[in-house]
Amino acid sequence: MTEHNDFREAAAKVLDTDDVEGVLSARFYAGAPARQERVRREQPRPSHYKVICISMYTEDLQHLDEMVEVLKARGLTKANRSALIRYALGEVDLDRVPRGL
Repeated sequence: MTEHNDFREAAAKVLDTDDVEGVLSARFYAGAPARQERVRREQPRPSHYKVICISMYTEDLQHLDEMVEVLKARGLTKANRSALIRYALGEVDLDRVPRGL
């Protein structure tokens, strides 16, 4: 039984009870993520853009990424997928879009 007590004494020296309880009460039991979630919900959402999810074939994504890299190599440092897609949308001629789209 003395070996068991030795382990307890060693653990007590390493793990200060007040420190452990302080960390648990401040981080684990206090519900900090819920409080942060509430703050996020109270902030007004931007109305000038929305985050969306679209499906694309992997080959199309690879082509898009290659185009972005070419633009960056040309000095357009802010080029990214979204910017290139937004630009392309402005260039589409709806009268030339094929029927089998």
